[in-house]
Amino acid sequence: MDAAHEILLIGGGLGLLAIAAGLFAARIGTPVLLVFLGLGMLAGEDGPGGIVFDDFAATYLAGSVALVVILIEGGLKTPLATIRAVWAPAIALATVGVVLTAGVVGTVAALHYHVPWPLALGLGAIVAPTDAAAVASVLRAARVAVPARVLAVLEVESGINDPVSVFLTVLLVEIALMPAGTAHGAALLGHGALLLLEEMGGGAVLGLAGGWLLVRALRRLARQAELHPVLLLAFCLALFSAGQMLHASGFLAVYVAAVLVRDGAGEALPALERTYEGFAWIAQIGLFLLLGLLVTPHELLPLLRPSLVLAMVLIAVARPLAAVLCLTPFGFSWRETGFVGWVGLRGGVPLYLAIIPVLEQVDQAERGFAAAFVIVLTSLVVQGWTVAPVARWLRFGNK
Repeated sequence: MDAAHEILLIGGGLGLLAIAAGLFAARIGTPVLLVFLGLGMLAGEDGPGGIVFDDFAATYLAGSVALVVILIEGGLKTPLATIRAVWAPAIALATVGVVLTAGVVGTVAALHYHVPWPLALGLGAIVAPTDAAAVASVLRAARVAVPARVLAVLEVESGINDPVSVFLTVLLVEIALMPAGTAHGAALLGHGALLLLEEMGGGAVLGLAGGWLLVRALRRLARQAELHPVLLLAFCLALFSAGQMLHASGFLAVYVAAVLVRDGAGEALPALERTYEGFAWIAQIGLFLLLGLLVTPHELLPLLRPSLVLAMVLIAVARPLAAVLCLTPFGFSWRETGFVGWVGLRGGVPLYLAIIPVLEQVDQAERGFAAAFVIVLTSLVVQGWTVAPVARWLRFGNK
């Protein structure tokens, strides 16, 4: 009993600290997710908190719940009209852009640091997706007058780019676990194409069906408005889990379902939005505190230099290149493309994906998690703190 009370006391205390620090950070333009990660590290075994925590399985479970909540909130804030307006460039960034980003980062890791190709490309796939929560929080804090279609592309891309990263990560984990000499190019290509179809197609179908059912269930329960947030959360947790178990994208399914709920919820929407703004805060605080606790800073030191190099390759080469190649055909100006290329923050999803190779016991997977952590931290610091200056340099005004 005492141990349970101590855990609750520590959790509540860290939550209060995170809220206070997050509010202060927002005032000075610091990405709040960076603050939550920092608090987790300070509470960990190398910090003054001294908490020893290395449970990757528990973090994966908690991370799944947190990401479902964050995706619901993102979907509830995305009008269907916004998706219709920018679906083509957003899908290009979320698919081709992710593959290009993963390829550039993975190639540098393999050639410059002699990391085996499956592990190098796997790291590239893990850090390729942008994070909806990180992008949204930084853009809100920056208060820059960026064109609506640029904000829409960033918003939609960060909501739908997870399936390709999951597909690449899972495929490369499978290749890394194969005995030497058993991987054949044609078979892997066919398997990869099938896996991608299952991820993207299956996730979209589940999301559309789930959203349709949710809208009708919410209408049937119109008089029990207090049950709406609970119904939405329970349904989306089941939808996410079903998608993952069926090898479809639970991430995409939840996001699509939440977008359809926004479009069809009617009078219930304002209450759902307010509720899930609070839920998303709880999810982000819990997820990033856990991820901060999971990292042992002294173990990062040997990987610091190569990880920082890969982070700068990601920020300054891979992401801008993907933005140029994916947005130029759709008539985006160089200023719009440059902003999208810069505001590609990484957050919880890459660290969540980095847990998968650890759970599958891939060789050197914990080193990969540490490298991904440094890359995400660098992205939050470098990109998160420079959104407003870059916007001004690109001649976008303030709100």
